[in-house]
Amino acid sequence: MSAAPAARAFDVPPARAAEFAFEHRDHVAIAEIVYADSGILLPDGKMQLVYGRLAKRLRIRGLTRFSEYVALLGTDPAERIEAIDALTTNHTKFFREDHHFDHFRDTVWPGLTRRLETGGRVRMWSAACSSGEEPYTLAMTMLGRDKANATRLGRQDCQILATDLSPTILDQARAGTYPASVSQGVPADLRNLWLVRRGDLVEVHPACKALVAYRPLNLLRDWPMKQMFDVIFCRNVMIYFDEPTKATLQARLADQLAPGGHLYIGHSERLSPSVAPRFESIGRTMYRKLGA
Repeated sequence: MSAAPAARAFDVPPARAAEFAFEHRDHVAIAEIVYADSGILLPDGKMQLVYGRLAKRLRIRGLTRFSEYVALLGTDPAERIEAIDALTTNHTKFFREDHHFDHFRDTVWPGLTRRLETGGRVRMWSAACSSGEEPYTLAMTMLGRDKANATRLGRQDCQILATDLSPTILDQARAGTYPASVSQGVPADLRNLWLVRRGDLVEVHPACKALVAYRPLNLLRDWPMKQMFDVIFCRNVMIYFDEPTKATLQARLADQLAPGGHLYIGHSERLSPSVAPRFESIGRTMYRKLGA
């Protein structure tokens, strides 16, 4: 993997600089560490974001200068995890890019349902799942508008793997509790079935939670999964990577997808030229892997 591109000089606002000394070379050093560990790019325009996200870590560790924090990152692997966790952007919502879930429900899920009914196995993967709205949306789409489906699926060999780099965000996802306001993006009939109102919050129904297994995973490191997936959602994460990293990740996703399986990516993302021939485009940011 090539080194992260050097960032140009960028001034931190005086109000922030008064608390912690943060120089351009500190930003470059942090950007190189984050790139090496996660593939995420932090160009010069992100310097204010880096300061704002990591200032809390300096307070917790009792530091006064970012240069001290850079030195700490070089010797403390646990702190590197904390830093990348703090810098990871986790923006998502229920039924985001809902055309993907419409396609899955109408085109993909019926065939997978038939396989399950004959004793087969179905595996799906929500890569970079953030706070869980994506895999829970997939679970609600699978369960549909009949609560009896929960009992049926509970007896079948069907599971959604949901992974993310951030341990903190995975804890939130497992809890499955969200402000009630965010549930407005869920169709009313599904919301009434699969989201339980608790005051100002909603909690995902246990039947949805039972379908999802959350695991920490760095997409740029080794993957422990041995099985092939029938469906992979990897959306709005590749926008943070450079082109070589995107191509490498997409090739690995293709390797992990069963022939005929489906890949869904983010609305502003495209398959790399080296990977695109392995897929058939079947709609907006939706692809079917070529093969049997």
